[in-house]
Amino acid sequence: MFAFCTDPSTLDTFRWFSCYLTNGAHMLFYQSFLVVFALLAVTAPTALAFGFAAASASRSHILPVSWLGKLYTAMVRGVPDIVFFLFFVLVLDQAIEYLRHQVACPDWTEDIRQGANFLVCPEARTPASNAPQWVHEVYGFALAVFTYAIVFGAFCGNVLYGAMQAVPRAQLETAEAYGMSRRQVFWRVLVPQMWIYALPGLSNIWMILIKATPLLFLLGIEDIVYWARELGGSRTSAFQYPHPDWRFWYFLALLVFYLAFTRVSEIVLSRLTTRLSRGQATAGGEALRKAAA
Repeated sequence: MFAFCTDPSTLDTFRWFSCYLTNGAHMLFYQSFLVVFALLAVTAPTALAFGFAAASASRSHILPVSWLGKLYTAMVRGVPDIVFFLFFVLVLDQAIEYLRHQVACPDWTEDIRQGANFLVCPEARTPASNAPQWVHEVYGFALAVFTYAIVFGAFCGNVLYGAMQAVPRAQLETAEAYGMSRRQVFWRVLVPQMWIYALPGLSNIWMILIKATPLLFLLGIEDIVYWARELGGSRTSAFQYPHPDWRFWYFLALLVFYLAFTRVSEIVLSRLTTRLSRGQATAGGEALRKAAA
C-alpha cells in the first residue's frame, strides 16, 4: 500500500484508483484468479483419468465392470450440474465426518441426525474447528476438485468411449494377427490412435469446464465471482473507499477474462489437433499429407 493511501479522501482521481485497486481486498480478488487456474490445472487431468477409467470399464468383457462404467457415465451426465455440486459436496462432507465419527467416538450415544442438523463428536469434525484457515480452504478446494472431476469425468468417459470405438477395427485385427495380446493392442494401438477422435469432444468439455468455474462461488469458495460481487457492490461513506454500484464493470472484466481465456484455449487446441492429425487416416490427416506433397 502506498504511503499516501492513508487518507483516500484527499487524493486526486488517479491516486484514488491507484490506492483502491491495490488495497487488501483487491489483492485477494487478484489471487482468486489463481484459484481458477489451480482448479483447472488439477481438475482437467483428474477428470480425464476418471473418464479413461470409465471408458475402459465400459469396453470390458466382464459384464459387471462394463455395467458399472456405463452406469457412471449415464447417471452423472443425467443430473444437472448445479444440483450435483450442491448435493454431492454436502453428502461427501457428511460421509467423511460420519466415518471419522465411527472411528473416533465409538461410545457416542446421541443421534447424529437431529432434525435438519448433522452432529458428530468434536474429534470427527473435518477439518477440526481449531485448524488454521488455510486447512479449511484446502479442504474445501479438494472437495470442489473431486466434485468437478466426478461430473466432467463422466462426460470425458463418454467421449473417450466413442473415440475408442472410432479407431478402425482393421488396425486392431492386424495387431492381433501379429501376435499382440489384448493388453498390448489396447495400449500400443488403440490408446495412441484414439486421441485424434476424442479431441473435438474433449475440447468442448474443456470449454464447458472453464465456464463452470464460477460454480465455485456456490461451493463457498471465494473465487473471482465472489470478489466481483463483493467489491462491485455499492459502498457508503462508512467504508474507506466509498463508491456507487460498480458490479457491471467488475463482471465486464470477468467477461473479458473468460473470452480471452477461451480464445487462447482455442488456439492451443487447434495446434494440438493439427499435431495429432499427422499420419492419421482422418480428413485432417489427409489434408496435411496433401499440403506436404
